[in-house]
Amino acid sequence: MKTDADPEKLQRETFGYFLHETNPANGLVIDKTAADWPASIAATGLALACYPVSVERGFMPRAAAVERTLNTLRFFWNSPQGPEPDATGYKGFYYHFLDMQSGRRAWQCELSTVDSAFLLAGALTAGMYFSAATPDEHEIRTLADALYRRADWPWAQNQGATVTHGWKPESGFLDYRWEGYDEALLLYILGLGSPTHPLSGQSYTAWAATYRWEHAYGQDYLYAGPLFTHQLSHVWIDFRCIQDAFMRDKGIDYFENSRRATYVQQQYAVDNPFKFEGYGRHCWGITASEGPGPGAGEMKGIERQFFDYVGRGVPYGPDDGTLAPWAVVASLPFAPEIVLPALQYCIHQAKLTQFNAYGFKASFNPSHPGNPGNPYGWWVSPWHYGLNQGPIVLMIENYRSGLLWQLTRNCPYIAGGLRCAGFTGAWL
Repeated sequence: MKTDADPEKLQRETFGYFLHETNPANGLVIDKTAADWPASIAATGLALACYPVSVERGFMPRAAAVERTLNTLRFFWNSPQGPEPDATGYKGFYYHFLDMQSGRRAWQCELSTVDSAFLLAGALTAGMYFSAATPDEHEIRTLADALYRRADWPWAQNQGATVTHGWKPESGFLDYRWEGYDEALLLYILGLGSPTHPLSGQSYTAWAATYRWEHAYGQDYLYAGPLFTHQLSHVWIDFRCIQDAFMRDKGIDYFENSRRATYVQQQYAVDNPFKFEGYGRHCWGITASEGPGPGAGEMKGIERQFFDYVGRGVPYGPDDGTLAPWAVVASLPFAPEIVLPALQYCIHQAKLTQFNAYGFKASFNPSHPGNPGNPYGWWVSPWHYGLNQGPIVLMIENYRSGLLWQLTRNCPYIAGGLRCAGFTGAWL
């Protein structure tokens, strides 16, 4: 298939989400494009990482990016930190969802450790990029450093070996912990690198002890079902040719592991064990995403069960025919030879950038007809999500220039965290 998909155009269109779906007064980015929806701290952290890209690519003037970044960091530094149920954060971490205007906790949500990690990674990125000797850029560096230093990582362990998912003022720590290979790779590295409240090396060892090494569709790899779990830590960290103890034993690195996971996704779609419509060599990408459910129905003689938002995965499911084009884009650095043809399909055959202000909608399902009269002929999510938009902008940039990876290579906290986790090799 001819691959004339234009990643730069998609990158520019997608960045529009952060230009227009942000409260410029406090920098908070809406979680999804629905009425009266709250901000997501993860989306806000991704926005902080996207502003350097916007300057480099001419999507936003440097002065405007500095102003937006500074307003965001000032808000988080000055917002209420404490055990009160309507605060913005506690112990240097932040609530998953915040009111777009007041910045206070929304929906009685949890104080989220991993979403706080994405926010802090974005802040550190901004601190590395905005390096000019001006008062505003100096303040960006100062605030980014202070926000990172404030996070109390051992507190988030709640006296256990691994890190908890979060905490609520009404009920205390959540029962779940970050165990099994997933996006918490970034969380542990940030926690290990802290100069003020660091995790111990034993916490990383305890986390890695819960890994699952598997074989699927011709690939031996470190398993995680949803595709995004093989991507989000890689937005910030260049894992090429650096290895921890686990990867040294396997003879690969986390970058190669994500390449293999990407190929598993494609081959699963080619195999298409449940015979969903559309699946194939150029149409794949199964991850945590919104879907057309909950509901069931007979589609072309097959009884189908459809889900709403769920952690779809490969090869063990759940799988209801829902695909996420953003997750395909986020694998661009790992396997451009199969990602670019898939983008070609999504843009030109599936027309998933038509009728949209910000590039791809979140997900689509060719096996579900959607609402009558919809312009696609199948179900397409009506929303954009900030958590999806950021990796599109950033992984296209890592594919084009490696900008994010270059910035974080020079961040002493991230390099120190990697060394504490036992990583060696290449740029370390």
